Amino acid sequence: MSCCHSTPGSEKNEESSSSDAKYICPMCPGVASEKPDACPKCGMALEANTLQVSEQWICPMHPEVKQDHPGQCPKCAMALERTAASAAQEENPELEDMLFRFWVSFSFTAPLFILAMGDMLPYAPFSTLFSPGLVVFFELCLATPVCTWAALPFYKRALRSFTNKSLNMFSLIGVGVFVAFGYSVLAALFPSFFPDSFRDEFGEVAVYFESAAIVVTLVLLGQILELRARGRTTQAIKALLGLTPQKAWRLDENGKEASVPLSHVQVGDRLRVKPGESVPVDGRVLEGHSYVDESMVTGESRAVEKDKDDSVIGATVNGKGAFVMKAEKVGSDTLLSKMVAIVSEAARSRAPIQSLADKVASIFVPTVFTVSLLSFAVWALWGPEPKMVYALLNAVAVLIIACPCALGLATPMSVVVAMGKAASVGVLFKNAAAIEALEKVDTVLIDKTGTLTEGKMLVTDVVCKDGTSKDELLGLAASLEQHSEHPIASAMQRYIGERDLSFASAQQFEAIPGKGIKARVDEHAVYLGNKRLLDDLGLDSTEFAHDLLKSNEQEQSVVFVVKENALLGYFAVSDPIKENALQAVNALKAAGLQVALLSGDQQSTANAVAKTLGIDKVFSEVLPEQKLDILKSLQKEGHIVAMAGDGINDAPALAGADVGIAMGSGTEIAMQSAEVTLVQGDLSALLRAFVVSKKTMKNIRQNLFFAFVYNTAGVPIAAGLLYPFTGILLNPVFAAAAMSLSSFSVISNALRLHQIKFNT
Repeated sequence: MSCCHSTPGSEKNEESSSSDAKYICPMCPGVASEKPDACPKCGMALEANTLQVSEQWICPMHPEVKQDHPGQCPKCAMALERTAASAAQEENPELEDMLFRFWVSFSFTAPLFILAMGDMLPYAPFSTLFSPGLVVFFELCLATPVCTWAALPFYKRALRSFTNKSLNMFSLIGVGVFVAFGYSVLAALFPSFFPDSFRDEFGEVAVYFESAAIVVTLVLLGQILELRARGRTTQAIKALLGLTPQKAWRLDENGKEASVPLSHVQVGDRLRVKPGESVPVDGRVLEGHSYVDESMVTGESRAVEKDKDDSVIGATVNGKGAFVMKAEKVGSDTLLSKMVAIVSEAARSRAPIQSLADKVASIFVPTVFTVSLLSFAVWALWGPEPKMVYALLNAVAVLIIACPCALGLATPMSVVVAMGKAASVGVLFKNAAAIEALEKVDTVLIDKTGTLTEGKMLVTDVVCKDGTSKDELLGLAASLEQHSEHPIASAMQRYIGERDLSFASAQQFEAIPGKGIKARVDEHAVYLGNKRLLDDLGLDSTEFAHDLLKSNEQEQSVVFVVKENALLGYFAVSDPIKENALQAVNALKAAGLQVALLSGDQQSTANAVAKTLGIDKVFSEVLPEQKLDILKSLQKEGHIVAMAGDGINDAPALAGADVGIAMGSGTEIAMQSAEVTLVQGDLSALLRAFVVSKKTMKNIRQNLFFAFVYNTAGVPIAAGLLYPFTGILLNPVFAAAAMSLSSFSVISNALRLHQIKFNT
């Protein structure tokens, strides 16, 4: 831990750990402390570090195992991994240790193999150079460092598994190597103690030092390949983190710019973004114009035009223009930080399908020990001479080949890769269960406003009843809409704001869910709302029938203005359909999904939008509380339903859906209620989510099938089931190679998810 009371030459260490410290200096990069002291360099008070990350270590196979320091999982003995992702290429102590042990093991095992198999190799007649006793002594000397020091991690993990009553792959490997090596040591040092059942036709007691050593070497190699492959699974998360710039150009009150570390940027700061640079934090453009490449965060391949008041996302890349922005979200509040947090947490979650593998694994290892003992007994009683040697070899082969690691890795490795891949194309899964559930969805309910449409309403027409002036209609609307945050209200506020109108303040404001609003203006009751509000008030709009029909055909919503009990006129408001909505809907239908539109608009408007997009099923004039009822009715019919929405009124339906899908451009509560978030907020990302889900579940099933088949077939073969028919026995050396290959194959298959292709 670095401290603000640093010694000379410790700056480098301070800077490397400042991201983990609780307090940092706003002026001196690298100065960090666990206490709010003063900076030893400039004397300024240290400030809370907004980039601080709470450290935890977690087991990649058993996410429920967590602790605040590194160590090993008590269930599977794997090294715990840090939950906080880092863009830097971190050293892996376990990998380094395994590499060192492997090369030492290999340097002893290679000559041991040549010595043991010398008589079978050309130009190496060791039997003529050394006596059999001396050859065995050399083998003992070469095998001892391999089967003791190099294999020590396996013995420790095996012992821990027995102590914790949680048998795992190292239980099998540790026992198998220990038995093979221990038997060989006894046979080498005390051959006279062994009965005839252990002796060959020459009366010699065979030793298997080379088998034990090669098993250790191959298992070490397998661990190295597995650790390296597991490291690759988080490359998408590291790529996201690597997008963040390290510095920003901050402007002072006089407009003078200065380069400051990103950790010193605060909400409200004015920042200059130059051509080709990355946007430092989330914010809004104050001045300037440019095009920004947001593909690395949203998955959108085209650069997005940015002008005054447009929002910009941290870590996206600016084009040739330049602009000044206001910082609105910094540190852990930025979209990129939230994406990394969501992906990291989701990657450690468990898919329901994992329970099948867990159940099998829980009974698999005890079963293997039983099979190993039975194999030993059968060969010892009925095997060919030397019976005990055959019994020992087959029992050890069973222990070595029956590694449940592939079974345990089958699901979590695929999930980790899939989460990262999805995030790189603008799709955030909240957990692994969402990936599994999305694959089963057959019906997609899509909210209209903000999901299929832009969510930016525009006033297209103002119609007044005879005797009512346009200014009066606008003034009354302005009085009420100043209190509303509804998208239609925002459109009317913008429209009215472009005209220099004076209006009275509204009193006793009240929102009428799904219908409109009401208030008192100059002691008069004034209402703004849809046709359902008119029906409640007992008013008739037939005099506007022709104009209303035309508005509905043009996909326009109508907002009526009522004063006391008189209808004064209406506003026609349009919400343009998103550019890629038609393509996305067609793609979803082509994928075999039933698409339904859900809207609070009147039936004619909702039908017009549905007709344009080719959606056959429409639920219109739906109140917020009715959305969940519609969803439940579809579920009762046997449908697996996904709900896509972006507003607060969508939150109950998003939470009640089999899979809730929130638009990243929508409200925070909608995203919290959903299992999937589409970062950019367009439906093309929804199709990508479905593709990731289907590819991932297919990949998991492939892994589970391979692991099940491998263990189902491998154990009987190792036990010698084929020997009576073919004369084939599985040497422990080949069993070790097959065991290591099985785990590596599962991970390699999971890594193929990095190559998922999308049509949108």
